[in-house]
Amino acid sequence: MSGNAPDVPGPPGAPFTVLLCDDNVMLLDVMSEVMGAQPDLEVVATACDGEQALRLASLHQPDLVVLDVRFPGGGHTVARGIARCSPPSRIVAFSAYGDKTSVEQMTNAGVSEYVLKGVGNRELLAAVRRAAGSR
Repeated sequence: MSGNAPDVPGPPGAPFTVLLCDDNVMLLDVMSEVMGAQPDLEVVATACDGEQALRLASLHQPDLVVLDVRFPGGGHTVARGIARCSPPSRIVAFSAYGDKTSVEQMTNAGVSEYVLKGVGNRELLAAVRRAAGSR
């Protein structure tokens, strides 16, 4: 990233684009609905496995990626792949597991935020917006 790059994506006032990645289709639907209802967020795609996530990240170059830590293909492996194919994307790890190893693996893979599943929508949205602000 260059020091001259703007801190906001696209045209002024444009929503942050989001790629949602989880192997639980029902959870993807709920997250998509919650985030899609936000004026500052636009869900551009959803992925159910690592290969699909990398393909969609490369295609859409989303501002934000919400990624399941125990994602098929390995959450930390997929996070590293997204960092390569879509460098501007900020990644929010979303997991049922808060153990030290999982957190360290994802942090080392470059995630901006780590959120435990089961938090309220407000907390998840706050983490996503913090990640967006870290650009």
